[in-house]
Amino acid sequence: MVDDTKSSADAHAGTSDGTDILHEVLNQPGKWAVFFDIDGTLIDIADTPDGIVVPDDLAENLTRLSAKLSGAVALVTGRALPYADQLFKPHVFPIAGLHGAERRSMSGAIERVTPGPDFEALKASLAEEAAAWPGVLVEDKGLAVAAHYRQAPTFQGQVEAAMERYRERAGSDFTLQRGKMVVEIRPARASKGDALRAFLSEEPFAGRLPIAIGDDVTDEAMFRVANKLGGHSIRISDIAADTVASATLGSAAELRALIAKLAAA
Repeated sequence: MVDDTKSSADAHAGTSDGTDILHEVLNQPGKWAVFFDIDGTLIDIADTPDGIVVPDDLAENLTRLSAKLSGAVALVTGRALPYADQLFKPHVFPIAGLHGAERRSMSGAIERVTPGPDFEALKASLAEEAAAWPGVLVEDKGLAVAAHYRQAPTFQGQVEAAMERYRERAGSDFTLQRGKMVVEIRPARASKGDALRAFLSEEPFAGRLPIAIGDDVTDEAMFRVANKLGGHSIRISDIAADTVASATLGSAAELRALIAKLAAA
């Protein structure tokens, strides 16, 4: 399992332009496999998980790009599989959900970690406690649970303390994952880095070099794996970020424009 944490020794701001890296894809389409995070990467972050807007042409452009790479395009997200599929319906992509706790391969086979009744009870307790924090949204992801405080940043301290407490209650099979104004309890036996490695062990990804693209600390695990395997990592950020990514792009909109160009080439 790949360690999700990063040390000061391997954290650095990306210094290359991700545009140049993505143009390499069509020059040698049999060489690369591309892995996209969703929120903040392919689509703009919204105030609530259900408030996002998926541009009309995004799924079609991803499908065309995938065809140019013989199917070697996958989504790696903190979203649960059913929710992520709804975003791109009717298009279906290989996808790792819940930071790798569930994964659907190109064949359609699904692997997932299954929580027990104790975790279901934990989620109910968290939702009940969160009722005292107006604006904090508890998102039940099935195999994971997240507390979003984007609309109520004054509750950050309470949210983080509570999530630490519930993670301890969940036991060693679960870990705490922090993101942009969200804290999540998810299965510990998976990460986005693990998901990337799993895809690269099977067709059509096997034998290719990875390009991992994301925007948040939750994506650092797959950046680290992509770098280690000789591929590329791109962080979507308009400011200098503490990251192991080797390159940056300014925004999700900039990435979508590049995908559209590659799809039309």
